[in-house]
Amino acid sequence: MHYITDTLYWISTGLLVPVVLLLIYFFLRALVLIGGWFGQYLDTRRLQASLGPKVDNLRPDGMADLQASLPKSRLPLAATLGQVLAEENPARIEKLLADFEVEAEASMALPKTLAKMGPMLGLMGTLIPMGPALVGLSTGDIASMAYNMQVAFATTVIGLFSAAIGFVVLQSRQRWHARDLNILEYVAALKTQNTPAA
Repeated sequence: MHYITDTLYWISTGLLVPVVLLLIYFFLRALVLIGGWFGQYLDTRRLQASLGPKVDNLRPDGMADLQASLPKSRLPLAATLGQVLAEENPARIEKLLADFEVEAEASMALPKTLAKMGPMLGLMGTLIPMGPALVGLSTGDIASMAYNMQVAFATTVIGLFSAAIGFVVLQSRQRWHARDLNILEYVAALKTQNTPAA
């Protein structure tokens, strides 16, 4: 039995380095993600301010005016909306909407990963050093116990920080993509309704 428990102990302690490296990687990716999210937030607000009233008052005969007045933006909504307005084929318009949904789902992959994996890795990073910390406590090695407890708390904080950023970005992007898709579907419905049947 001792061989089995010793093997489990060595496996778990051996996982500490990969867990810490992954947490550092997730922390760096979270910092880059929050920077990109802030830029996207500013672009989204500007685009909504210029595009929102035009789409709300859009009529089937105003498609050309909307296309001519589309603002320059790096956001997928502006590019896809321009393609939808320029397209006459209803099947092609449906494909453009489907491609937009696929791209939107892909942009949420990293925030989802951070939100789900951050707490898991943080918990692993908390529990793994607890074994050596308890051993240090039992042998009277307070310095070793303090070091392992420090590692345990640090990994928890980094994991939760990465997960929090992932969660906030995920929630925001889900709202933005739902609103953008609503705009695209509305414009596409007006466009196909106004397109004469072949």
